[in-house]
Amino acid sequence: MPSKSFERFAGLCAILAGVVGFLYSVAFIVISRPAPELGGLLSALFLLLGGLLSTAALAAVYARLREADAAFALWALLLGLVGAVGAAIHGGYDLSNALHPPATPNLDLPNAIDPRGLLTFGVAGIAMFVVAWLMGRGGGFPNGLGYLGYALAVLLVVIYLGRLIVLQATSPLIVAPALLTGFIVNPAWYIWLGLVLWRGQSK
Repeated sequence: MPSKSFERFAGLCAILAGVVGFLYSVAFIVISRPAPELGGLLSALFLLLGGLLSTAALAAVYARLREADAAFALWALLLGLVGAVGAAIHGGYDLSNALHPPATPNLDLPNAIDPRGLLTFGVAGIAMFVVAWLMGRGGGFPNGLGYLGYALAVLLVVIYLGRLIVLQATSPLIVAPALLTGFIVNPAWYIWLGLVLWRGQSK
């Protein structure tokens, strides 16, 4: 088990990641319509912060889940960190462009680090599925958190596939799972996880 001090720190980071994830959705979906520049700036900043904050939460989750299956827990941690760092880099790239717009931007090209959300959604979704599965085997997490993790994993992969195959951002195949994930499931999972870690809770 991780130290109580790190669990509390990771719990705070997870709660903040949930809040920042919600704010990212507000900026990307709501603010960007009337104010594209402001929405782009804020969504990039929140994506960067959310990716960094989630790394501490993932480390604390690994420390608990390795008792259930050390190899699978390590794999989930590696995938989760790749997804989180990929999201942070994607956000940092967008933030740098928002602060200093290039003279001739090519918006048709996908992000070179995170094409169509491969890391932010695809890899993170696989990591979340493994985490949810391991939560059902040990680590002292509530069963409901694992079930919510399964839902989040499926939604993240669906969003990635939608962005990869459909591409049209206004398609219901992308909008519906994106709204559900960004405004409800992702913030709920991280905030719930944060409260569990902050309290040192175990079932």
